[in-house]
Amino acid sequence: MERSLAVGNMTRIQEFVLLGLSMRLGIRDVLFAVFLTLYLLTLLENSLIVLLVCRHSELHKPMYFFLGNLSCLEMCYVSVTTPSLLAGLRTGPCRVPFTACMTQLFFFISLICTECTLLASMAYDRYVAICRPLHYPLLMRPQVCLGLAVTSWLGGLLVSVIKTACIASLSYCGPNVLNHFFCDVSPLLNLSCTHVALTELVDFISAIVILWGSLLVAIASYMAIGRAVLRMPSAAARRKAFSTCTSHLVVVGIFYSATLFIYARPSRIEAMDLNKLLSVIYTVAMPMCNPVIYCLRNREVQAAFRRSLHWSCG
Repeated sequence: MERSLAVGNMTRIQEFVLLGLSMRLGIRDVLFAVFLTLYLLTLLENSLIVLLVCRHSELHKPMYFFLGNLSCLEMCYVSVTTPSLLAGLRTGPCRVPFTACMTQLFFFISLICTECTLLASMAYDRYVAICRPLHYPLLMRPQVCLGLAVTSWLGGLLVSVIKTACIASLSYCGPNVLNHFFCDVSPLLNLSCTHVALTELVDFISAIVILWGSLLVAIASYMAIGRAVLRMPSAAARRKAFSTCTSHLVVVGIFYSATLFIYARPSRIEAMDLNKLLSVIYTVAMPMCNPVIYCLRNREVQAAFRRSLHWSCG
């Protein structure tokens, strides 16, 4: 009886307080303008890519199919985390109901897991295109591409259901202040006043399977691509392939470095300022840079964009 009452008393917290990025008013105003601009630019870039892929038949290829999925994901991604970031910069520390916090956490985990598997699928697509070009129409036929995309989205949802359920089942008895700009795994685990070993184990195992698994697929694909490129007889072809793969590897390297440092560790993170800085990289900066690196430098996408401008002007 006494234990039941004690557990009941530990679940009184009904809301969390997000501290955000900065407590100084002058800095908050500048950061608000910067991040609002980045948010709107990210939505514009990714919306443009989805529109181009849907409207132009020459972009109905596996690579652009995955890029369209990635752009849809990036728009959802920034719309899950950036509004609370902007609200904190505008008004200072903001209060978030427990249910809203868990909802944000659910969508965030789902989207970050989906992005990991989508990046791995895109790396595999480039591997087949460069290393096995004769088999490309068979190995990357529409049914396979659709299956990879659906698996990525549903896999992210499944992992998120499990992780969010574990975190939501913990007891939070105070304090209720999250030193972050959105509801993330580590800050919530730091506030729990009950034993979190099982939740940390689930979090760590899922990070190993999703993050490390997809990273290994991406690394293996790009290593095979690198070997194939080095065997190309044409120097111009080698430069073109290396230029494309290098930009892709930069995206993959930055994204996985930040996410692995934060999530693939078997303990709660105490250096929350570093946590927030890395979170800004993969929740704000990467969704804005990905369209430029993956698509807007691509000649086919540029040609489709010019035709769209011509049609609109005509």
